[in-house]
Amino acid sequence: MRIRSDIFVSALTRRVFSAGGFAAVVHKGSDASGAIFIRQRFRDGLETLYGPAPQSMVMVEDRDDRQFEIRLARAEPEALSALIAREQRFDSDLWLVEIEVDEIGDYVPLAAGQS
Repeated sequence: MRIRSDIFVSALTRRVFSAGGFAAVVHKGSDASGAIFIRQRFRDGLETLYGPAPQSMVMVEDRDDRQFEIRLARAEPEALSALIAREQRFDSDLWLVEIEVDEIGDYVPLAAGQS
């Protein structure tokens, strides 16, 4: 059974803060099943966007876990904002979380083949 979106986001923000980073919920989606997008900001001004991985990228044993894929890597903030706006037009129940950490580490579980 997959963990609820609100619980996943709460745990993510607490983990980032406890490690000395910054996290904020920019847009709150559906508590139970909203798609989660994570915007990682870097000190050089570039950003990376992580979104839900398609089911075809998720291994069978991980099907109940939330898996992410990189949607846009180390890009200008305007490019990420445009992509997020398109996603929000498609799905208004999505979550958008911004984090400021140098390394994503194990905060965001990436689907197989993502690095």
